[in-house]
Amino acid sequence: MKIQILGAHLAEQKGARLTSLLIDGVLVVDAGGLTSALSLPEQKKIKTVLLTHHHFDHTRDLVTLAANAAYYWRRQLVVYALRYTLDIVTNCLLDGKIYANFLEYPSKEKPTLILEAIEPYSRKTIAGYDVLAVPVKHSVPAVGYQITSSAGKSLFYTGDTTVGISDCWQHISPQLLITEVAGPNKYGDWLKKAGHLCAGFLREELMQFRQLKGYLPRVIVIHIGNPYEQEIKEEVAQVARELEADISLGYEDMKITL
Repeated sequence: MKIQILGAHLAEQKGARLTSLLIDGVLVVDAGGLTSALSLPEQKKIKTVLLTHHHFDHTRDLVTLAANAAYYWRRQLVVYALRYTLDIVTNCLLDGKIYANFLEYPSKEKPTLILEAIEPYSRKTIAGYDVLAVPVKHSVPAVGYQITSSAGKSLFYTGDTTVGISDCWQHISPQLLITEVAGPNKYGDWLKKAGHLCAGFLREELMQFRQLKGYLPRVIVIHIGNPYEQEIKEEVAQVARELEADISLGYEDMKITL
């Protein structure tokens, strides 16, 4: 399994893109900074998109990917998410008011985007992978995804989340954990209210993971608050030392092989 981090940041600027992951070139998880990270031939290989929740920084490039698929390749893409997420994306992003309605274009009979609701805690084979959606705590309904290849390699991506994510640890056993740290510890109270993690919160959640599962997977942190990146890097490094674990910040175009 090959994972590429297309976007690793909370804000978009030169050299930093919004959250998105690409697995083996065919499966996308969240679509923040997606099309700006990939060439057209690379985009053409994508078959499926998983969305963790509806926030714009995780869904924006669903529109641009659909436009390219519709105009250049006349092919369909399947998008999986919670029904709640799909309803908001349909009404606010794919309503056809500021761009084409790719739920009906080029035709209602064969639209570019096919939306499929996914149920929490249910396993589903998607694009050749075993996918398990697990609810996580955020400011809106959201899920993380454990994605397992046919060879048994697996990752769990939390998406945006906050204190209490340890509730989902009993359902997963990944070799790689991709999660978030949106800001430094000094803003912990605000981050908790907004549904995000700081390094200190992540430390507590990982301690519970180890206590429950008996190990810690490799951990990569994304959704990084850009102005605080150096501070976050130092605080995450401190957590890695304290837990004697492999924990580091992700970055744009980072590639990991399981």
